[in-house]
Amino acid sequence: MKKTAIASMITAFVLAGAVWIAPAWTADEARPTLPYDDAVRVAEGKALYAEYCASCHGANLEGQQPNWQDRDADGYLPAPPHDASGHTWHHDNALLMRIVREGTEAIVGGTYKSNMIGFGDVLTDDEIASVLGYIKSTWPAEIQGIHNEINTRVLP
Repeated sequence: MKKTAIASMITAFVLAGAVWIAPAWTADEARPTLPYDDAVRVAEGKALYAEYCASCHGANLEGQQPNWQDRDADGYLPAPPHDASGHTWHHDNALLMRIVREGTEAIVGGTYKSNMIGFGDVLTDDEIASVLGYIKSTWPAEIQGIHNEINTRVLP
């Protein structure tokens, strides 16, 4: 009972915060999808993740280090986890695709410092979607549902 109440509070908080965490869609935008329920694409994504992402984000999506939210002496954040303990699922598909394609500094701008490079010259959009689909496939069903809800928000 207590676990359910806590999960409900977290869900409500995340859904309320998703409006500002992730950019909402406009009615005429194409919505990228992540193939998290396609076994072939998930397998492809897992292999690509192992090749391009695991060295920083961990072989088990655990992140670079436990204190991934603390900047180092040079002002860089460690690579965050992509499992349910991280914040990847707080962002909509389009933003996740852009982060992987362009790199975090290009997306955030200003003086934001990140070691996350863009992979747009290395991976196709379909390959990036497969990697993200693999990551999403590892999240619990409840978090997948929250992430799906984030991706349905539309601005007029």
